[in-house]
Formats: sequence, structure tokens, C-alpha cells
Amino acid sequence: MQSRTWGQGLATTELGIGVAQFGNLYRETTDEASTDAVAAAWDAGIRYFDTAPHYGLGLSEQRLGAALQGRPRDEYVISTKVGRELVPNPAGAGRMDDGGFVVPASLRREWAFSRDGIRRTLEASLERLGLDHVDIIYLHDPDEHEGEALREALPAMAELRDEGLVRAIGAGMNQSAMLATFAREADIDVVMLAGRYTLLEQGALDDLLPAALEHGVSVVAAAIYNSGLLASADVRPDAHYNYGEVPAELLTRTRAIAEVCREFGITVPDAAVAFPLRHPAVVSIAIGTRTARHVTDAVARYETAIPEEFWAELGARGLLDPRALEVVG
Repeated sequence: MQSRTWGQGLATTELGIGVAQFGNLYRETTDEASTDAVAAAWDAGIRYFDTAPHYGLGLSEQRLGAALQGRPRDEYVISTKVGRELVPNPAGAGRMDDGGFVVPASLRREWAFSRDGIRRTLEASLERLGLDHVDIIYLHDPDEHEGEALREALPAMAELRDEGLVRAIGAGMNQSAMLATFAREADIDVVMLAGRYTLLEQGALDDLLPAALEHGVSVVAAAIYNSGLLASADVRPDAHYNYGEVPAELLTRTRAIAEVCREFGITVPDAAVAFPLRHPAVVSIAIGTRTARHVTDAVARYETAIPEEFWAELGARGLLDPRALEVVG
């Protein structure tokens, strides 16, 4: 398992795991399954783990922290997210969370962009994780709050970094445009980009990736399977895109990519894992994980050799932005 060193000497393995599913995303999982997934990742050499309070109203953080107990703290990198505080929710008694997680609605999410709010959210995360520090904090999905992010949250996060309480700061979003603005205008180290630089779509080449290279901001690519559309060798009938129905044009495009993969003896998921890491700004990919099997599948894909001619053929057939062929790290 290769690592890439960035920022002020922070090293992340090229393959990391995202553990939203530890928070019972869409369906329940177990403590044991989460622990087994982390053990499989560790055995494979994976040393980067990403979570957030949003995931299962803190359950993902709790399970990840428990699974990492006893591991040497200086041997792994962990990121979580700030900006959404979990507060008591008496109105949720007897109901389940409405954020996509199968957990009781005993807490609710509340935006917290102030200096105190950012510190409170981090302190609560550390308590759930059972750790005295995390390495990276991302501002979580501030799509409707760009001004507050720039004026309040990101400067407050920079304070935490300058005080040595975290090693790197940034934002995590499902869009590239605002992350590009943060790269240009804020004092950040890294961003997590979900779904916008993948084998299927390369819109981040228009804004974020050039800005990241210019300003020395590293990129972690997440949601590289585009909500599952790129997760199997053939397009599944129940496939989703952006957590919804797949547009016809993208179905056609994905099937065309799958045909090229078959010609080269590889699969769509193999290529999906390899693609983002070709860009020099990308330091890691975060694969969503529920089970040990998810981890071992991801590792096998990561280890698959992809011939350079494959990428050229995608470009020749108009299935890959030609700029992605020109900028290779």
C-alpha cells in the first residue's frame, strides 16, 4: 500500500476508507462488522480513515474509535468533520433519524460555524472517537453557507491547526466549484471531493483541480463509484447516480466504458479506483466501507494494473476528458 506525503509532512495511504456506513447508512450494520472492516483495512496496509458526526448521529465515530483501539496512534491518519453540532432532540422521541441513517432521532444536527461551535463539534467528536486528537478536519457540506464558511468556520479551523490541535484543515463537499473558491481564498490544506472527479465525470478539471495545484491544496477523492454506478463490472438494474435515478446519457456512457474495460481485461471498478489517483493533486481516495469484504474488494481493485493504453482508448472514444490524459502525477 503506497502513501503520499503532503502539506506539512502528513502521509496518507493512497487507499483510505470512509465509514459513513458504520453509522447505519440506509440499513443497520453491527459493531462486529465495523471492527472486522477496520481489521481487514489494517491488515491490507490502509492507514487513512474518514468519518463524521453526521454519519449515524455519532455512531460512525463511536464504532470507528472502538475498532481502532489498541492500534498505534502514530501509525494512522484519521479525519472527521465539523460544522454540524449534534444536540438533544426531545421531539425525536420514538422516531428514527430522517437523514438516511437507521438510528433513533434522539439527537439532531444543527449548523455551527462560529469559533465556539467549531471547537465544540471537534471536542464532541474526540469524545466519541476516544482519541485526544484527529489529524484532519473538514467543514462538512457548507453548500448554502459559503460566506459563513469563509468568514467564520475556516478561520476558526485554522486556529485549531495553528495551535497544533489538528494537522490539516479543509472542507468536504459534493461539488467542486465552492471547494475551488476555498482553495483560492482560504488558508486550507486539503479538500474532500465527493463524486466530481471520477471515471465517469471530470468536472473538477474546470475549477478545483487547477486551483488545488496552484495553491498547494491536496485533494482526497471520495464517492469514486458515483453512488454505485461504477461499482460493478456491468451496470446493475438498481444502480444509482447521486443517490437517485441514473440519467440515460450516463447509463450509455457507463456501458461504453464497461465495454472498453472488457477489451483490456479489467473491470469498471478497477478503473474507477485507479483513475483519480492519476491526478497530481489527488493524495488519496476514500472508499465507502461497511464490511471486511468491501475492504478486500477495494484492495484487489487498487492492486490491479491498468495499462496506459486503456486510458488513451477511453480518450480516443470520447469517454474521458482529454485534460485528464495530460495531467498525470
